Amino acid sequence: MRRLLLVLLSIAVPTLLVVGCSASSSPASAPGGGLAAANAAGDKAGAVGAVSADRQVVTDGTVDITVKDPRAVAREATSIVESAGGRVDARTEDATAADGKGSAQLTLRIPASALTATLDAFGKLGTVENISLTATDVTGTAQDLDARIDAMKISVQRLEDLLRKATTSADLVAAESALNDRQMQLESMQAQRALLADQVSMATIRLGLFAQGDAPKKTPHGFWGGLVTGWNSLVTAVSGALVVLGVLLPWLAFFAVLGAIVWAVVRFVRQRRPAREKVPAAPSLAYPPLSMPPPPLPTAPPAPPVQNGPQVPQA
Repeated sequence: MRRLLLVLLSIAVPTLLVVGCSASSSPASAPGGGLAAANAAGDKAGAVGAVSADRQVVTDGTVDITVKDPRAVAREATSIVESAGGRVDARTEDATAADGKGSAQLTLRIPASALTATLDAFGKLGTVENISLTATDVTGTAQDLDARIDAMKISVQRLEDLLRKATTSADLVAAESALNDRQMQLESMQAQRALLADQVSMATIRLGLFAQGDAPKKTPHGFWGGLVTGWNSLVTAVSGALVVLGVLLPWLAFFAVLGAIVWAVVRFVRQRRPAREKVPAAPSLAYPPLSMPPPPLPTAPPAPPVQNGPQVPQA
């Protein structure tokens, strides 16, 4: 049992050292100024599509195009992508309405080497309203996964050798448990590496096809974008106010002239009307009251005072 533990420690320590060294030696950031400058200059597709052997880049972007018939153009875009070696992962189409408007949304996977040519072909389908591409450098992540996979393969191989040399059931169970755990970790890292390789080799582009007037508005970015958007909205508001003023001005002039005519007629009629003579008010006549108040009723004589005790007759 002690020999098994020593062997496991001898396998685990080199593995941890290799993983730690690979993580510390991976670059923290890769130069991305060339891509940013190319994107600003309008050459985003060519700069993002060029992925060298030492530098691995994951490309993700959005393209919005205004076309006459979105559903027909969606089929044409699918043919372009498939001819370039790509595929369509998702596709959504809205039926054309009565006013002739409709839209289509496609999620495309395009080989990075053919991204520039494919975007150029998309530009011929209609009017490009928006192109937004993002390049993420994953060189350090890929190198770290490669180093960890190599170290795990060595660990799995040693555990397999130890499993073949196990003599007791306890050693056999411990070696099998450790081997299963390492194999699961190895398969997980290999799946991550395969997914990363697929993202590097195939760019993800979300293509939006819209009818005339249905293309989404561009979202302003940064202070300058907000300033330009605010100025455009101010110009639009002033233009709208001038249009409303132009519509109301003839009506205001008409009502002003009509009011002036009515005022002149009323003034003329008042001037031609003769002044009325003032009639003195009739004096008020004082008439006696129609009924006199009734005379007061006679009051009863006061009662004689009452004396207490027996009354003595007078002689």
